[in-house]
Amino acid sequence: MSVEIVRNYFKENNIEKEILEFPVSSATVELAAQAAGVEPARIAKTLSFYTKEKDAAILIVTAGDMKIDNSKFKHYFGMKAKMLSADDVEPLTGHAIGGVCPFGNPESTAVYLDVSLKRFETVFPAAGSGNSAVELTCGELETAAKAKDWIDVCK
Repeated sequence: MSVEIVRNYFKENNIEKEILEFPVSSATVELAAQAAGVEPARIAKTLSFYTKEKDAAILIVTAGDMKIDNSKFKHYFGMKAKMLSADDVEPLTGHAIGGVCPFGNPESTAVYLDVSLKRFETVFPAAGSGNSAVELTCGELETAAKAKDWIDVCK
């Protein structure tokens, strides 16, 4: 399970945060919010897109109530936003659908954080499985995810 990948990633990077494992699914924003007992907007959803070459993933972590603005995405990345196909999610992110997160990804994966997260003291990204999460401040998320940048690509 890729929650073990995240657990090992945290250990290797001296990230001392408890991974929350729920007895119920947290594979969608709504389910994750219910499992964590928080408003859906505080769920830090990780969206996965192809790079221009389509050989790696771009991960964008956004607040749970936001959607990608295609024109902002195109302006920032210089290409149209194309989400990974179901068959490419695990090979390109290291995690299965429902557990995609910005931790323990392949070296070729670029992680960006959307500014929509900054309105919260803490957020809850997935931790590698469809029933896990971790509570982090935005600063902790930026460090743990080894994020390339904070960007504004949502509406």
